[in-house]
Amino acid sequence: MASEHSAAAGAGQPSALVRFVQFVPLGAVAVVLLDSATDFFPDDPLAGILTPTRLALLLGFIALVVPVRGRPRARLRDFRTRLDLPIGLLVAVSAATTYRGGHPTAPLRALLTVIACHYLVVAVRRTRPESWGAIGLLALTGVAAAATSAFSQVTNETPTGFCRTGLLTDVACDAAGDGALIRATGTFSNPNLLAAFLVLLLPFALLATVCVDERTARTAVVVLVVIGYGALLTTFSRAGYVAGAAGLLVLGGAYWPAPRIADRARRRLFAVLGTLALLGAAGAIWAVSRAGNSLGVRGQAWEAALRLASDNPLGVGLGRSGAAISAAAPGGRTFVHAHTLWLNWLVEAGPLGLLAITGVAVIAVSCAARAAGAKSVIGTVGLAALTGFFLMSMMDHPANLDRIDALLWCALAVVMAETPATWRNRTDTTPPLAPAQTRRPRHGPQRVGATG
Repeated sequence: MASEHSAAAGAGQPSALVRFVQFVPLGAVAVVLLDSATDFFPDDPLAGILTPTRLALLLGFIALVVPVRGRPRARLRDFRTRLDLPIGLLVAVSAATTYRGGHPTAPLRALLTVIACHYLVVAVRRTRPESWGAIGLLALTGVAAAATSAFSQVTNETPTGFCRTGLLTDVACDAAGDGALIRATGTFSNPNLLAAFLVLLLPFALLATVCVDERTARTAVVVLVVIGYGALLTTFSRAGYVAGAAGLLVLGGAYWPAPRIADRARRRLFAVLGTLALLGAAGAIWAVSRAGNSLGVRGQAWEAALRLASDNPLGVGLGRSGAAISAAAPGGRTFVHAHTLWLNWLVEAGPLGLLAITGVAVIAVSCAARAAGAKSVIGTVGLAALTGFFLMSMMDHPANLDRIDALLWCALAVVMAETPATWRNRTDTTPPLAPAQTRRPRHGPQRVGATG
């Protein structure tokens, strides 16, 4: 009797093989996200072009599509998103400018790697709807690692090579005296990169609050998120401040005022007021930052980038914008990129490259906004994260770093997995992840029932 009861109890449980195969794709996602936060993988490849990250991605894809008894494998529809066309254009243009110009293929391989990250996360979210909880916990872990490292640099007065004084003016740390403030870099080499990382990941870390039901545990999660926003302040990044404020404005607007704004006219009024507030904050920071002449440097980069774009309609090649702008800009200053994501793609891949990356951003933000309007938690945090990051990318290009680029494409994937793959309402074949949510987003991310 006991053996029969045990067999009956275990009949509905997946086998050890099934559990392992289900774990591998999510484990690969965890590896990518934690490496983005801490850079714990070595940069050198294991063999040929196979890096540790690419090996993890390869194992994740194999585990998704391999047929295993007792577990449905991922189908093509589980990978499809509304970003497929602009992503295809981006890859085609990047390949064309790389091979036509005879440039090194390493930047193209890096682009293909982060796009692979995107599709892996999409398939994991589609095949494992409950994985939103793991995404939130991984985001919280990454924020905690980078934020505590940043606070450690500030509290222990550890020199980072970056300091500011007065009205957010850049100064040399060894010549500024007692008035210098250390700009934290955390687990990154530059404070602006840390700011971009936190702006993009902090809203997703809020998903961890719905993973726990006990009040004190939820309080601990909120404390870690607050520490993350405090670490953003220690970067003294002006663009990071504006982007972080934009993300918080989106989060607050989706949670509090939006449910009370019934008619479209009031929603538009709220959007206009929010935009004016952000523009006013950006204008104030721009005014006080003139003392540091930082926008003058960006102006040189932008002017040189536009000249290069007009002279090279097919682009100068992936990863080559910094050297090209340095050669074209006056003054002998060395640039790493165009100091804006959009101009950087224009310089490296031409107008078609700019069109493709703009299409990715516009579609993703619009899908996140529609999901947020339907009270999807993932739509709300995704909209906050992407709004802040793309706004910051107007003044900088943090995605030039592979770790930030991988995180960006993972964030896009989390948002797009919540959205039906096609634009047609009645022919969508993507299974919903969860029932539609009609109340304020308090009890977990929900799937948007309506398509757009």
